[in-house]
Amino acid sequence: MSAENEQERPHLDERQSHEPEQHISQAQLDEEIEAIQQHSKHQHPGIERPPELPPAPPRKALLLVGFALLALLLAGAFTLVARSSHSRALAKETEQNSVRSVSVVHPVAEKPDVELVLPGSLLAFKESPIFARTNGYLVRWTRDIGSRVKKGELLAVIDTPEVDQELNQGRATRQQILSQMELAKISADRWENLRKTDSVSAQEADQQSSGYQQAKANLVAADANVRRLEQLESFKDVYAPFSGVITRRNVDSGALINAGAASGRELFDMAQVDTLRVYANVPQTYAPYIRIGSKVPVTLREFPGQEFPGIVARTAESIDPATRTLLTEVDVTNKDGRLLPGSFGQVHFAVGSNVQKLTVPINAMLFRAEGPRVAVVGPDHKVQLRLLNIGRDYGTSIEVLGGLEVSDQIIVNPSDSLEDGQLVNVAQPSPGQRQQDQPQTGNRKGSGS
Repeated sequence: MSAENEQERPHLDERQSHEPEQHISQAQLDEEIEAIQQHSKHQHPGIERPPELPPAPPRKALLLVGFALLALLLAGAFTLVARSSHSRALAKETEQNSVRSVSVVHPVAEKPDVELVLPGSLLAFKESPIFARTNGYLVRWTRDIGSRVKKGELLAVIDTPEVDQELNQGRATRQQILSQMELAKISADRWENLRKTDSVSAQEADQQSSGYQQAKANLVAADANVRRLEQLESFKDVYAPFSGVITRRNVDSGALINAGAASGRELFDMAQVDTLRVYANVPQTYAPYIRIGSKVPVTLREFPGQEFPGIVARTAESIDPATRTLLTEVDVTNKDGRLLPGSFGQVHFAVGSNVQKLTVPINAMLFRAEGPRVAVVGPDHKVQLRLLNIGRDYGTSIEVLGGLEVSDQIIVNPSDSLEDGQLVNVAQPSPGQRQQDQPQTGNRKGSGS
């Protein structure tokens, strides 16, 4: 309704308020409304009344409402699908960013060994400290370090005054017991004769006989004590227990000597060096190729180009579970004494094996309580922690005798927090880094693990 119509309405209301209330029929009310509309048309010819539209049919209205609701549902579903797709993409990107990226290398295959070279320690065939068996003072020593002695040769003399006096006392005590035994024997014989004539009782005769038996036992004890003291007396002269060389002398003339290893110190150290023992730890993979009696040369750095013949004397016949090696003893003849006990040498075993050897860089190793391991990336990009059978150590790389294949991808510089089954991404290294991470190839000879 226009503004003028709004102004007419108060006049009409005022007029109606002054006029007396009367009943107005519907026809009169319609005529008055039509008159007001005609007046409005004359006052505002530019304003047209919108055409009156017929009401829509009920079925068409329901279809319009249904289409509107369907459009709203489709819009909501599209919004939910878009939001879910965005969430999945964000979660996938977050998961990819959380997966650790690692660098990998492949093991390098080497030619099978024809000769297995292992480090070994040269030890004397016999080596023993020599202690004193009696107390006293060292009078003199007859051999010094480096002296070659024969078995039974005198090494030192000890003065034992206390042992000498104890020996004299023991011999005197034995003589007393011997005299008492002779008297007890005479008394026992006499009482035995008196018993035959019933001059004495059986009890008295038995007592005399028992006294004689006790005297005999005392004499046996005295003899044992005298022999013990005589042996202690003989220990004042120290003799070589076997043929060898004196490697150490720890006492000098006038020194107080205490018997035994608990309270005293050794007088000399002796070693038999005409034959040396060389011990080497052979890896488990090569253990089946070690034969007792086979000839094995030994080399030393101080004798370049020279080989000393040796023979495999014995093995431990058991693999050490801690190192997975077989302890092997090689005996080397050393008649001229050129080889010195305690030296470091290399033992050359002729194995001729076809054992596949691989080398991996040292920075790919994981040393854990279960043993040495490497982290291998599987086809599913999951980590596999593998236990290795290690051979020789080359410094920058390690020989692997079992547990790996050439096609395996080994993680270099693995983290200690890596776990079996962990998902990782393999980063492609640069050519320079790939060449640097690969171990050196070739047929090597190095120290054993």
